[in-house]
Amino acid sequence: MDRVALLALTFLSFYATLGYYPLFNLDEGAFSEATREMLERRDFITTYLNGALRFDKPILIYWFQALSASIFGLNEVAMRLPSALVATAWAYLIYRFSVRHFDQARAYLATLFMVGSIQISIIAKAAIADALLNLFIAASMFCFYRYYESRQKIFLYATYAAIALGTLTKGPVAILIPLAVSGLFLAKEWRLWLRSILDPIGIAIFLAIAAPWYIAEYLEQGHKFVEGFFLKHNLSRFSSQAMEGHRGPIFYYLIVLLVGLTPFTSIAIKTITKIKEWFAAPLTRYLGIWFLFVFIFFSLSKTKLPHYIIYGYTPLFILMALYFDQIRSKTALLLPYWLFHAIFALLPFIKPIVLEYTKPGSYEYFIIQALDFGVGYVAYFLFALLVGVALLRLGKRRAITVAAFITLISLNFFIAKVYAEAAEGPIKEAALLAKERGWKIKMEGINVPSFYFYAETIADDKSAIILIKRSALPNYPGATILYQRGAIALIKEQK
Repeated sequence: MDRVALLALTFLSFYATLGYYPLFNLDEGAFSEATREMLERRDFITTYLNGALRFDKPILIYWFQALSASIFGLNEVAMRLPSALVATAWAYLIYRFSVRHFDQARAYLATLFMVGSIQISIIAKAAIADALLNLFIAASMFCFYRYYESRQKIFLYATYAAIALGTLTKGPVAILIPLAVSGLFLAKEWRLWLRSILDPIGIAIFLAIAAPWYIAEYLEQGHKFVEGFFLKHNLSRFSSQAMEGHRGPIFYYLIVLLVGLTPFTSIAIKTITKIKEWFAAPLTRYLGIWFLFVFIFFSLSKTKLPHYIIYGYTPLFILMALYFDQIRSKTALLLPYWLFHAIFALLPFIKPIVLEYTKPGSYEYFIIQALDFGVGYVAYFLFALLVGVALLRLGKRRAITVAAFITLISLNFFIAKVYAEAAEGPIKEAALLAKERGWKIKMEGINVPSFYFYAETIADDKSAIILIKRSALPNYPGATILYQRGAIALIKEQK
């Protein structure tokens, strides 16, 4: 039954809503449009976004998305499916590693925490590179521990291969985490660590997998690639200035963790209070160093984005499985579930209050105004809260499993749907209108790359038809409004 429950949760979390709502901007829109332009250009080395060079990420996720689009067409399912598939593989690795080192009960819990937490559910089906990167980070870290245990070189070589694939997915971070964590873990066995990281066959495997694309891209783009990828999108993220305004306080990732692990937050808190115990055995020490390094390193980084902490979630999920039984109170266990559903149950009622404190006519104002909760939304969340009370009658393991099911339904079929229809629905609708009419469009004051994905075109700077924020309409007196809904408008300027 455990495996059936995990399969059902995986489907609900990763697959059930792949095409249920439009692509989210900026990230999903940017990755998807870059993939569309890759297919259009037939250039599978360099990525472009709206006709301009895009060096944000390496090539692997684009290849997977391009393959998916070639099979299923240019749509949300095709763009998101690669992430869902690799997230499933990531969950499977957690299960197999936990079974090997603990037992099936712990493996079930560790995998449950992965597939059932809201932050994983969001990134695991998003048309971005993070699910793929986390698969390779997990694979490299698990393989290295197997090597440490057995000293069998096959596991060391598998570690190098996974790191190389991660480097093709998101760059140097796929090297940094295994290198730093293994070094800290083997601080007293530093000769073994040096032999591991300087293994000539391993290095050859890494270069054979990762180097060809980097060399090809450098030969094609030269210094622009070095400056755009390595300097801007990697080193700059950890410099003295936050990149693109993505900054946050030192405790930023503590907040992300507490929210992102819903409905398992109480288990995470209990686990973190046991940090001293993590260092009692080699495996839990390894997992603890892995989590703590990611948490501390990215907390100290100037650029902060919510998904960075996920690089350290895999070991935390396994540690949480070990400490699950130490939560005695079912009320404490289910408290995050109740808080989550109570907050979202109140949203329809506090929407007018939020609007009062939002600048009238602003971009955010129009999105909030467009949120359409409906009677069904309110009824569902009241039902979810009642279910939460009933869960107190179940055993802890079954209660947290049911809580995960209900939370995933809440997130994917109600919360995300309401927001997507308000914020992204008008963009898709306007883009499809432009595609139907054959309009060439430019954007001013707004950056929503999913528009060009749906319109299947790129910007035409000479066009008189402009996509703008609805709040900017007063800046275009005399323009003809071709489309207006939510926070955006399509207008035609008078020449």
